[in-house]
Order: sequence, then structure tokens, then C-alpha cells
Amino acid sequence: MVDLPLALVTGATRGIGAAAARALAPTHRLLLGGRDAGALGELAGTLPEAKPWPIDLTDTEALETATAEIGELDVLVHSAGVARLGTVETATDADWRANFEVNVLGIVTLTRLLLPALRASKGHVVVINSGAGQNARPGWGPYAASKFAVRAFADSLREEESALRVTSIYPGRTDTEMQQAIVAGEGRAYEPERFLRPESVAAAVVAAVSATGDAHPTDVTLRPRGLV
Repeated sequence: MVDLPLALVTGATRGIGAAAARALAPTHRLLLGGRDAGALGELAGTLPEAKPWPIDLTDTEALETATAEIGELDVLVHSAGVARLGTVETATDADWRANFEVNVLGIVTLTRLLLPALRASKGHVVVINSGAGQNARPGWGPYAASKFAVRAFADSLREEESALRVTSIYPGRTDTEMQQAIVAGEGRAYEPERFLRPESVAAAVVAAVSATGDAHPTDVTLRPRGLV
């Protein structure tokens, strides 16, 4: 029996990452990336061919060790991220660094280390970006800047690595724990029906990954139909 293709999903402990892992499970073996080993183990136990891959994306030495064991990789889904918001006046250096450490450098480092494995499989890199990677809003500067930066990274990777497919997905506001914290910070009542579901973003990941070989999905934008 031929092995299923291998996919690594970061941020798989919850939200969009966990939904993407579940959506890919019928067609892929999975490495579930994240910092909470217990949560990863619980999710892996519900999926047919999934293994926890606990990792801190800001720990380059740990990334080098963990990626050294991966010889071929068909799909890399970058879903891990943080959102530290604030105005130019109020956001601290720590806020800016936190966004860039995870949302940009974590993605850059992991992708660079996995390039040999991705090249070996002529693989597919999917970056879960954000609507903030297309439009910067007041009070969202540190987060939006990191998402604009990772958009440029994905565009550069696509041009440099012609054997790979590179897809950026730009979801609007999505019903996740991160979104709950953002809405609380805005002083608003949380109404989940007004946001995209994580499963809807995961469906876009599957659509990109399963596109026929002649097609290269480069950018996918999703917006919630509810008013936010």
C-alpha cells in the first residue's frame, strides 16, 4: 500500500490549525505542530495517521533538530500565529517583536529548514495569513505589519522555488480563541455567528492542496458573510 502524502500543520492545537489537520486527515499523514504536547496528543488520537510534533517556533535550535528527521514533505501549512495589537503610540517594542518572532521569523525559519524535504516532494506551502495582511487598520499596526511581511515572504518563495506551490490564504475574522480575546479587547460582545468558522478556512486549505497539478493557487481571500 502506497503511503499517503505527508503534511505538517503548525498551530494545530486549536482553531484554524486543528481544523486544517482534521480536514487533511482523510488524504494525508500528519505531523501536528504546536507548543502544547498534551493537546497535540489528544488531537492525534482522533485522527488515523497523525503524530504530535511539539515545537516552539521561536527556538531555532529545536527546529533544526526536529526538521532533520523529515526527508520528504508534501504539504507545509503555516497556521501558528499571535496577535498583539496596539496603536503606533501605545504598542510596545515587545508587542512588535512578538508578532514578528512568530508570524514572520517562525515561518521563515521553518520553511528554510524544510526546503530540501519540500523540494524532494515538489511540495506545497500554505501560509494562513489574514485580512490584516491586505489592509492595515487603526490599532492593528504591529500585527498587520507582520502579516504584510509574511505575504512578501510567500511571494518571494513562490518566485524563487518554481518546483513548489505556494499559497497565501487571507481569512477575515474567524471564530477562534484569538478572536475572542481581540473582541474582548475591543469592548464588544462576542457573537460567533458573525465570523468565519475555522472549518471554512480549512476547506480553503484542502481546495488549494488538492488543486490539479497544472494549477497553482497563489492567493485566496475569504470574508465572513456576517457583519463584523
